Amino acid sequence: MSIIKHRQQRVGIFIDAQNLYHSAKHLYKANVNFEALMREIVGGRQIVRAIAYAITTESGEEKTFLDALVKLGIEARTKDLQIFYGGAKKGDWDVGIAVDAIRLAPKLDAIVLVSGDGDFVPLVEYLKNNCQVEVAAFGRSASGKLKEAADDFLDMDKEPKKYLIGTRKK
Repeated sequence: MSIIKHRQQRVGIFIDAQNLYHSAKHLYKANVNFEALMREIVGGRQIVRAIAYAITTESGEEKTFLDALVKLGIEARTKDLQIFYGGAKKGDWDVGIAVDAIRLAPKLDAIVLVSGDGDFVPLVEYLKNNCQVEVAAFGRSASGKLKEAADDFLDMDKEPKKYLIGTRKK
């Protein structure tokens, strides 16, 4: 895939925090190094907006994580975990991420979607009409169709030590 990256390029970053968190835990029993990830995907370009979408729990255990994102210049958007009768739980930001990406696209030259969720394929295809669309995720847990739809795919599995903190398993 041939893409353009230059210093004047305006970039928007949309991070599906739950997707990345669960991929890192499942594949490597580790946490994502968001500082290293941001440095790689920005690549010297101008960040217009970086937003991470996360789910909050009653225990508030994610507060430290969210504070760390904010220190990196990433806006943290949160939504409460939904718990249904019978114990089923749901917490995703797919629609919120899609709406924000579409809303901000006219102000951007490139959009970086940090997620491997195949539900985003229609979003990527739509955004490519106006912007360059890049995806960053762990390749082993990312949708093949999402990787194909993107103009560029950063496979975090290729250098896991670079993108992880506390790696215990390969």
